[in-house]
Amino acid sequence: MKIAVVGTGYVGLVTATCFAESGNDVIGIDKDPAKIEILDSGRLPIYEPGLLELVQRNRREGRLKFTTNFAEGIAPAQLIFLAVGTPQGADGSADLSAVWAVGQAIAQHANGPKIVVIKSTVPVGTNTGLVERMAGKTSHQIDVASNPEFLKEGAALDDFMKPDRVVVGVRRPEVAEALKELYSPYLRTERPFLVMSPESAEMTKYAANAMLATKISFINEMANLSERLGADINDVRRGMGHDARIGFQFLFPGAGYGGSCFPKDVRALISLSRAVDAPVQLMQSVDDVNEAQKSVLVTKIKRHYGDSLKEKTIAIWGLAFKPRTDDIREAPALTLIDALLEAGAAVRVHDPEAMANVRAIYGDKLAYCDRPYGAIEGADGLAVVTEWQEFRQPDFEVMRRLLREPVVFDGRNLYDPKTMAAQGFTYESIGRMAVSPPATKA
Repeated sequence: MKIAVVGTGYVGLVTATCFAESGNDVIGIDKDPAKIEILDSGRLPIYEPGLLELVQRNRREGRLKFTTNFAEGIAPAQLIFLAVGTPQGADGSADLSAVWAVGQAIAQHANGPKIVVIKSTVPVGTNTGLVERMAGKTSHQIDVASNPEFLKEGAALDDFMKPDRVVVGVRRPEVAEALKELYSPYLRTERPFLVMSPESAEMTKYAANAMLATKISFINEMANLSERLGADINDVRRGMGHDARIGFQFLFPGAGYGGSCFPKDVRALISLSRAVDAPVQLMQSVDDVNEAQKSVLVTKIKRHYGDSLKEKTIAIWGLAFKPRTDDIREAPALTLIDALLEAGAAVRVHDPEAMANVRAIYGDKLAYCDRPYGAIEGADGLAVVTEWQEFRQPDFEVMRRLLREPVVFDGRNLYDPKTMAAQGFTYESIGRMAVSPPATKA
């Protein structure tokens, strides 16, 4: 098939590349010349494991191209995927201006029948709104379908090519058949292709993300309570997770969720519910709990150092909102950095992929270190905020030697408290009692 993907951000670039990988001719369209220049030079504007190789191969074999010329890009396309941003507005609602603008441009430049597929996360009713806005502006038949994405940053290629399910919202069965043919290479293991109304498809995306965000906020609340009561949240999590009705996924306590999806989508759902006078009180609580959880390490660090924090240097391991990405949107590490700088502390940071993005925000306010051990050298304490795999098995003897004071604030529960105490560390984590090294005999 001939496909155009409007928007070469995270979702758009993965979508365009994966469709090209299965043999389609794909054009990625973006209004940002700098982004297209990066892609045409064989580089990526984002980090996603495995994506660069696929982009380069499909460009080399002629199946994947990029352009800023909208009319030229959509002219040959049978299907046009909208993967433009829908950022959070001041009131929490999704800003749909890019969706409306692209719809207007499609109607203006369409040279034949088209199927427009909304891949962006949009509020319920957006599909209908786009149909209404495009009506009468073209003589060609334009169908509008909804096809929400369920990609995890850091595992997006597998999620796209081995989906749990594909959800499409359509008004005509012929549109569903075209999309089923397009997705057929990814459904060979009998994964379901779910056809529903556009409104149901739009709601499915929000409901799925809201459920996952709820699980995270729930386990974080239970972790905070367990810590106060002397329980170990890791034991509690195991006791819960083996219940088949609950499971283990997204039941890992930490310093809060971030990223481009959960915070924005939960707030958009809250805003949407208010607009139709059907408040979602649980979702408001989920958002409140998560915002408070982002400060959990701040509280622990301030309690440990007290007024002397302004004289201290704190190292941070992990800046991205999750491992295997360079995305720092709504990242808990930013909340910690802001609080430490406000308190007058010096901050040394390391992340395998996200440091350039953090530097763009903080400039020379931070010390940027290429290696984890470089960040802790001469620091008074270490905060672990992102669970990158390379942080899981550090050399504790080296850590203790490099730190001025062997103190670790673990926002992802990577280490065992007893092991840390035996290694000579004061160690605080999430939902478990703080430990200190054994007292030495005089």
